[in-house]
Amino acid sequence: MNKKLFSLGFVMITSLSLALTGCGSGNNNNNASTATDEPAASAKPDNSGGNAAATTEPAAAGGADISGKITFLTNRTDMIGKEYDEYVKRFNEKYPNIKVEFEASQTDYNQQAKVRMASGELPDVMFIPTIPNSDLPKYFASLDDLGLNDQITFKDFKSYEGKLYGITTGNSTSGIVYNKKAFADAGITEVPKTWDEFLAASEKLKAKGIIPLASNFKDKWPLNNWVYDMPRIIEGKADFPNDKLNSDTPFTMDNGYGKALSLLRELNEKGYLEKDINSTNWEQSKKDIASGKFAMYFLGNWVINQVIDAGTTSDNVGFFPLPYDNSGKPAAALSPDFFYAVSKDSKNIDAAKAFVKWMIEESGYEDFAGFISPLKGKESKLPQLKEFQSTGVQMQEGTPDDAKVTEISNKAQIDIPAIAQEFVLAKDPQKVLDKWNKAWANAKKDLGY
Repeated sequence: MNKKLFSLGFVMITSLSLALTGCGSGNNNNNASTATDEPAASAKPDNSGGNAAATTEPAAAGGADISGKITFLTNRTDMIGKEYDEYVKRFNEKYPNIKVEFEASQTDYNQQAKVRMASGELPDVMFIPTIPNSDLPKYFASLDDLGLNDQITFKDFKSYEGKLYGITTGNSTSGIVYNKKAFADAGITEVPKTWDEFLAASEKLKAKGIIPLASNFKDKWPLNNWVYDMPRIIEGKADFPNDKLNSDTPFTMDNGYGKALSLLRELNEKGYLEKDINSTNWEQSKKDIASGKFAMYFLGNWVINQVIDAGTTSDNVGFFPLPYDNSGKPAAALSPDFFYAVSKDSKNIDAAKAFVKWMIEESGYEDFAGFISPLKGKESKLPQLKEFQSTGVQMQEGTPDDAKVTEISNKAQIDIPAIAQEFVLAKDPQKVLDKWNKAWANAKKDLGY
């Protein structure tokens, strides 16, 4: 299923949101999981809610004690009749009296889910669409009794008033996906650990006739990691995007936004991106990375399996953190995908909760989808993620955008990936920042913030 957005139906300024379209995620938020081309950025709740306290297992935790028929509305149409069947077979070894059926979302998952919510006909298990966290109790059952609260990442993203309503299906990070043979052909024997080393490696690739980095600049959404992840990583502050509330000039050359955009601009000026960055092709770029015509992507780990499927082997694809400075201390953003939820009106809530818990703990879905486990500290089985984690990278767990940030950004018509396009191509990038700072300040004033 291919929907282009990542996200995810993209909220103008969401630091974790992307609508997936062909990669391993797909939602109109920031968390999604569908076989699409784009990443599913992170879901941005309108209000974050409180922490959910860890509790005990559900009353009927024993497999044979729980029975019923449940339906799971999924956007992973590619898994129906295949991987999902295998999951159910294993699930029924533990829960023999639960029948699981799958309903495919053939269109925009976010919109379809909202229609179902409005009609009051929700499936037993589904992914949470883009709704305010204050609405979660209206539609979904608390998941605090699954005993996972202390083990899961992003537990506050889909919580409200101390209760947990959604658990991420898996997490993504951004980094350099690279063709190992292209590196070897260019004489690069170690992955770069500093920005200067990254530039030197890019120069070697260019000299060998290999395009160092595929940016897919024209398509805009592939720039999401540069503008949503990099600024907060550079600042070392997960909620850096919310600092805009305290400023009339949030975009400056010397803060995370300006520094991140300047990295991309430098790569273009040195000829390390596509020769014509305004005529790139997403589908072809995956083949070009696989063949070694291009050496690198700066994207989420979701693209790794797509590169392999485009014509290479797993052992030829690597993944390492982008060294954005010369400190030699790698850091990367961690963002959630779609969030599982259970309908509060389900006739078989215990069965639905048992299925969600099993999917999180035992299915192995995160490895299939190319995600990092939603469980804290669980090491990935994917060799590329093992390589990434072996660098000692510090993972920064993202936080939701403040609802006021989204409101101001939407009124100002701020689209940060589009700002990146302007910035990279402008004769005077400062004028680009000045223009959008003015738009931000005017919108902020008009809204009374």
